[in-house]
Amino acid sequence: MTGSDFLHLDPGDAPPRGRTAWLVQELREAIAGGALAPGTRLPASRVLAGDLSVARGTVVEAYRRLAEEGLLITNRGGGTEVARFASAPAAREALEAEPPPRALLNISAGVPDLSAFPRAAWLRAERRVLSTATSHDLGYTDPQGVPQLRAALARWLARSRGVTAAPERIIVTAGVTGALSLLAQVLRDRGVAECATEDPGAEGNRRILGYWLDALHPIPVGQDGMDVAALARTGARAVLVTPAHQFPTGVVLSPARRRELIAWAERRNGIVIEDDYDSEYRYDRAPVRALHAAAPERIVHVSSLSKVLAPGLRAGWMIAPACLHEELVRKRWATDQGSPALPQLALAELIDTGVLERHLRGLRLRHRERRDAAVAAIRHHLPGCRVEGIAAGLHLLVWLPGHVDDTAVAARAEEAGIAVQPLSAHRHAPGPPGLIIGYGPHPAARLDAAIQTIGSRSGLSSA
Repeated sequence: MTGSDFLHLDPGDAPPRGRTAWLVQELREAIAGGALAPGTRLPASRVLAGDLSVARGTVVEAYRRLAEEGLLITNRGGGTEVARFASAPAAREALEAEPPPRALLNISAGVPDLSAFPRAAWLRAERRVLSTATSHDLGYTDPQGVPQLRAALARWLARSRGVTAAPERIIVTAGVTGALSLLAQVLRDRGVAECATEDPGAEGNRRILGYWLDALHPIPVGQDGMDVAALARTGARAVLVTPAHQFPTGVVLSPARRRELIAWAERRNGIVIEDDYDSEYRYDRAPVRALHAAAPERIVHVSSLSKVLAPGLRAGWMIAPACLHEELVRKRWATDQGSPALPQLALAELIDTGVLERHLRGLRLRHRERRDAAVAAIRHHLPGCRVEGIAAGLHLLVWLPGHVDDTAVAARAEEAGIAVQPLSAHRHAPGPPGLIIGYGPHPAARLDAAIQTIGSRSGLSSA
């Protein structure tokens, strides 16, 4: 098959930027619709690139992404073909799932493009684990995580986040939620029953801490991050911060505020809980270094791979000061004896083989394209609204005019089938209105249509 008649693809339909995403989508839809049956041989990347007038790397990357999803098989020396099990129903599962009818743009959870989950790579990792796992690997594991994953995470964190921690100091958790729940229980056992949180801040984290602790103290967040002077006026001995990319404002904790926060912890004999939120996705420069390295005996570092792989894996970790470590491990043992071993071993395989880092590089490119599309749509359909938080993460903060009720805007959007978060939902104290728009799972056309609807329904498009 040559590229000239292959699916009758028209390179004129491809956007100037994002041609790889366009080609991936066209091939997915062809597999889902049966135009490319299982076993169909695809054109060589050089041939298809020439016929479509695109770079060969565009085709190679498109084939690679679909192979990671399990839809294509690349045979060494034998070309690329549609996977034998890639029936129409299976392919449709790999397509970007359309939101439910009343959620054209569902940003209630800041998730990545889950259609890009590396299914084939994960399957290969699991097969390798099952073929090599010993009886010891399949028995009861260390409650703080299997040694292979903790060793892999130690290497990953050292090179990606500047966090230096021995594998023995890493505790594998059920995501950030599991880490916060475990930590809150241990802090309460030690007499620390109050915690300070960012305002505005992630409402989900507040709910978890509020379940276990007696009181939460909201601390204002400005352009430099959390107001440490306001923190010092509370009686809290623990504080939760998102220094790399604050949710929902997107600000980075400034160097001066970092120093002030560590000084507060030293004076107060306090604990700083660093949620390394969205640290993987930085689009303007290298990711901001983790806070943990500055004071490892005052900072509990928690993070997960929910934004890199999938929230459903429940893959997270915690690195705590030595004074808390043993208690945290005992609490984890008493709670559920730790996370399942096989997924941990598969994840270690993805990290050690470099698959995870390659997957993350691809996601950064995809999410940056969608970020750009969302920003363009906001500027076109919500003129006069300021956009912030564009340098990192998977969401944008849109500041609305001061007289606008963001809760009412969200309600009108919901009536039109769009789920969008009002900034007020993440505030404790009143403040300027805004909307939080997540772009990770949504292609450009869907984002544009949803934001256009928000603008027209709210009256902001003519403001």
